[in-house]
Amino acid sequence: MREYLRNVYSRRIDGRHRVWAGRWWEHPEAVIRLDALWRSWEHLRHDAATGMSVWWRDHADHHIAVPMDSDGPFAEATDGEENLSKRGAPLPYVAPPAGMLPDERERADATDLDAAN
Repeated sequence: MREYLRNVYSRRIDGRHRVWAGRWWEHPEAVIRLDALWRSWEHLRHDAATGMSVWWRDHADHHIAVPMDSDGPFAEATDGEENLSKRGAPLPYVAPPAGMLPDERERADATDLDAAN
């Protein structure tokens, strides 16, 4: 979320037409959707031919639109600055508490090292 998605999926978030929560990690449905989105990206990015197109069409556009909907999991997010963004700006982001969401890349690297030994 911090490094990639919020920067490439920039949208104007005004709290009326589209909603977002900078503290996305406080919303269980959003956490599950964003985790699924990340896992699908990790899988499809290796397909040089159509992987990214499939990811955008079948995964990103769907799983981002649901939380942004005015009836979605972010519907109760306040209109505070941490939940709003201007057109072209990255999606709002507040870092989750330390240790809440471990970096899966580090876990995968450790697993690869264990398997090699």
